[in-house]
Amino acid sequence: MNFKEEKIITKAILVGIVTDGASEEAEISIKELERLLDTAGGETFATVIQNKSTPDPRTLIGKGKVAEIAALCSDNGVKLVIFDEELSPAQIRNLEEDIGNDVNVIDRSMLILDIFALHAVSGEGKLQVELAQLKYTAPRLMGRGTELSRLGGGIGTRGPGESKLESDRRHIKRRIDALEDEIDKLSATRRTMRAARDRSGLKKIAIVGYTNAGKSTLLNRLTQAGILAEDKLFATLDPTTRKFTLPGGETVLLTDTVGFIRKLPHHLINAFRSTLDEAVCADIIMILSDASDPEYLSQLECTEQTLEDLGAGEKPTLYVFNKCDKGTYDDPIIDRSRHRQNVVCISAKTGQGCQRLAEKLEELVHEGKSRVTFKIPNAEQGELNRLYKDATVEDVEYGAEFVTVTAVVDSKVRGMLRKYDIDPPKKEEY
Repeated sequence: MNFKEEKIITKAILVGIVTDGASEEAEISIKELERLLDTAGGETFATVIQNKSTPDPRTLIGKGKVAEIAALCSDNGVKLVIFDEELSPAQIRNLEEDIGNDVNVIDRSMLILDIFALHAVSGEGKLQVELAQLKYTAPRLMGRGTELSRLGGGIGTRGPGESKLESDRRHIKRRIDALEDEIDKLSATRRTMRAARDRSGLKKIAIVGYTNAGKSTLLNRLTQAGILAEDKLFATLDPTTRKFTLPGGETVLLTDTVGFIRKLPHHLINAFRSTLDEAVCADIIMILSDASDPEYLSQLECTEQTLEDLGAGEKPTLYVFNKCDKGTYDDPIIDRSRHRQNVVCISAKTGQGCQRLAEKLEELVHEGKSRVTFKIPNAEQGELNRLYKDATVEDVEYGAEFVTVTAVVDSKVRGMLRKYDIDPPKKEEY
């Protein structure tokens, strides 16, 4: 007899608070929290939002709302309550005591960490998740006198498992130090890889944007990368780099990065610093936005602010609005962008607009460069190697006395090879 295994879905009550009259923003944030819960494998049973001028220092929300949530949990067998705001260890302890019935209380950051633990694939990704969990989640669990082995038991408690987290408070610092050492070693390896990419002379382009904007789908479309692309938040944690050939034949490196989100905690940014540095070290930033999402403008602002926080806000940027095949975005989308000339609308799913995207990338890559023809004496053909290394060679013609080379070069390379330039600019133009 065959028994079909029934998947148990965790029901949760979501809680938000409005303190400054921004009820619409709170509704948007709670809907996003619903999607986060869905990604974690849970289901929203009810949503509770309280208007309160001043958050209660003991439980964030008022006594009446806590009692309402307690009744909902008791009457319906709900064992998980998720707050959209960050909770202190004391607030978690107080809420769990007041709600009772062994209900687990977590906050938005803990839920995001849970999803990260679910999606981490690489060794470095798993270490980063564990480090972030220990620094953020462990003190909150211990604050209510619960053993760390509780991690691994469901949404908000998922992690590397008991084998690494059954230590008591005295061993946490030791584990954090060990994780930081391991991550530092992996970061050094990543820096070595970046240095190798730098020596290759290939331009580095980072695809960044709000979570679920379609970054992985775009990288797959452009490079056949074959990476996971799901309609889930934070489906990608580990950066993936692939070569991409521009229309003119030049090769660049495209890197898919972890998505951004509202209220992304700073400790999480710090934990994933080595991964996010892919954006910091890139030559060009490609910001991808979901044009079909009604909140695309606020999501774009969140992405830009995160890039500013990372120190990558001033890099050459191409704004790419994805999912335009859905036809739900409005025309002012381009006019409202800061850099209208560097905007393109595409569909990563269908390929619509991707040729134009490649052309815009090529324009950015060649910004500040010019197409120059050099006549190099055969006896000095070694200079040709410099062009292959530091420029984009488009055509080479070997003659009896000279090699004639057409290449796209920057002002520095052109100045170094000035004596071979058949039409050199004036010296002050370099």
